[in-house]
Amino acid sequence: MSANTKSLKLRIKSVDSTLHLTKAMGLVASSKIRKANIAMQTGRQYEAAVQSVVDLLTSALDYRSSPFMREYQGGKTKLIVIAGDRGLAGGYNANVFRAVRDFGDAEIIPIGKRACERYGADIISSEKFYAADAFKLAQQLCSQFAAGEFDRLGIVTTNYISMMTQTPEIKWVLPLKKNNDTKTTAAIFEPDERVILDIAVPEYLSGIIVACVRESFASEVAARRMAMDSAGKNAQQMIDNLQLEYNRARQGAITQEITEIVAGAGN
Repeated sequence: MSANTKSLKLRIKSVDSTLHLTKAMGLVASSKIRKANIAMQTGRQYEAAVQSVVDLLTSALDYRSSPFMREYQGGKTKLIVIAGDRGLAGGYNANVFRAVRDFGDAEIIPIGKRACERYGADIISSEKFYAADAFKLAQQLCSQFAAGEFDRLGIVTTNYISMMTQTPEIKWVLPLKKNNDTKTTAAIFEPDERVILDIAVPEYLSGIIVACVRESFASEVAARRMAMDSAGKNAQQMIDNLQLEYNRARQGAITQEITEIVAGAGN
């Protein structure tokens, strides 16, 4: 067998090994999709619930006296950047980091192993980031914001649209903004709206962080599933092309050997 056919055979074996790997990773991602989507939907529902409470509180007359309602007029920015724990998810992680480029002077709080590695922080897994972790972080950030240590807080997350589409976005969560579309109700808060608002903000921020982490994780799993499916199809196409090339090379080698034998017999 010629050197060309040997090299083709080795390459086919190598690509086939990669194909098995992509199939395995795709199956792992598929097994996580349903659970991740349920968690994402639960997070969205809780975020909507706490958002409605905050909208109601910020519609009160004395809402402006809260430190969380001061208007942003420039100053220090903090960003919670949520990325994945692993690679091989298409452009998922790269798109998140690209969204941060315009905020070079912002202080970064990374969640997810890839984000922690990029920004030199202790590893925090996005898959294993729980509500208790979010509430602890929210309390710390609310205390710092109320004390004037920074002026704006945003969350760089990924919006799950479908299995095929996930887009990065920045949610600005502090300072709070009054929702003018909120209808006034007969709700009475004791002792008053301002006190309840200041108590509710850490819970509100915690709910948003949890929802963003869960939606980002669902986006990561979906992106990895699609990336591995595409990689698997490309690997199979490569194997088919290499197999065809191998068969042609092998046939050419056999034809050459027969020709040499016939020529030798004629002599």
